[in-house]
Amino acid sequence: MSLRKEKAAILKLAILDHTIKMIGTKSFDKIHVDEICKKTKISKVTLFKYFPQKEDLLLYYFRVWSLRRLVELKEKPREGLAGIQFLFDKISEDFEAHPGIILSWVGYLSDMGRTIKPFPLKAEEKKLLFPEVKDIQLIELQSLDQMIEKFSLEAIFKKEITKTTSTRDITNAFMALFYGSIINAYINQVNPAKMFFRKNVETLLKGLS
Repeated sequence: MSLRKEKAAILKLAILDHTIKMIGTKSFDKIHVDEICKKTKISKVTLFKYFPQKEDLLLYYFRVWSLRRLVELKEKPREGLAGIQFLFDKISEDFEAHPGIILSWVGYLSDMGRTIKPFPLKAEEKKLLFPEVKDIQLIELQSLDQMIEKFSLEAIFKKEITKTTSTRDITNAFMALFYGSIINAYINQVNPAKMFFRKNVETLLKGLS
């Protein structure tokens, strides 16, 4: 890792960390670029060098979120419905810890005026996030959709899902439940969120088996 790339990776992760702490229960829209720069002690030029749009921080957050899940799955593999439940448990935990950024991320995804694009996560950033994980750079990032589709296919092979339908349809159903559970938990102020998410998964599974 070159010194220049390491410094860039440290700074990007610091910007993300400070942004998460600043948001708390607030909306991402309420956080201004000037505040992020002041907290991180950088200029706007530097911030926009790494995140051309403020909203790119939301995409970056979820890329890091996805990598964390993949590392956890590498250390403790799960298949089929156990994998799907794992993802729902993790998002419910993060929703309770950082509701502002999770809700803002969902809001960003639903904005018709924006084009959703994957945000890169470089090898240097992976190493800083998981210095103890050997060959962390070899872990191929997957989207939430890809992870759920993989687990759905496994659930069919394991006969955990017996209803005759396509893997794509099942994946779409779980994705809809994933986002819907977040919004519903917020609207109805559900606590604890994890039990609410689990109950939603159980209800959906009744229609798939």
